[in-house]
Amino acid sequence: MTEVNKEFWQVILDRRSIRKYEDKPISEEDIRTIMESARQAPSGENAQPWRFIIVKDQESKDFLSYVGKGGSGRRFTGEYLSKHMQSRFEALEDEEKKRKAYKKLTSGNVSAFVNQAYMDILVLGKKEVWDAPFDTSGAIENMLLTVTSLGLGACWLVAPTIDIRDELRMKKYFEIPEEYKLYAIIAVGVPGEVKNPRPRIPLKELVYSEKFGEEYYKE
Repeated sequence: MTEVNKEFWQVILDRRSIRKYEDKPISEEDIRTIMESARQAPSGENAQPWRFIIVKDQESKDFLSYVGKGGSGRRFTGEYLSKHMQSRFEALEDEEKKRKAYKKLTSGNVSAFVNQAYMDILVLGKKEVWDAPFDTSGAIENMLLTVTSLGLGACWLVAPTIDIRDELRMKKYFEIPEEYKLYAIIAVGVPGEVKNPRPRIPLKELVYSEKFGEEYYKE
């Protein structure tokens, strides 16, 4: 592979979805750096449709935890009842681990941790901008990599924003104008866990030459 900036590449390799945090603050300088990285993301026609709400108040974070748990619980229970979840975990041979994964997902606890983070960032986008889902995703990835480069941890959540009922409750609570859609919640804090890298599909199974299915990489 071509030599790239080693520090930059290491940030990409080190990024993890962190769901446990230490009870420690984040400096305002670091927060500004994270938000500036979002501001510098690309957007179609330079529309910059994103807006961000930084949530530190514990009561508000507890509210996000409550809504997130309910939203994720409904989503994953539906996935379980439709047998899609069982299909996803088919390769996992350890039945006990599989059972715990089902329980964590269907209970909604997979999203309840947001109240443990030092702060949660609500990512909004202007509804009138067609590219807003893609533009906000670019801003989010910039933030995730910047968080990692600062030695902090973050997790990108969308499950609590998918159900329109949950979105409306959060928009009312945080006084979000009608012209904005809530796309994601980003939990940020000092990591309370060290996670091993998740397995990645080999490039030869992901990249095709000229037509779908024609391998670009043979090995």
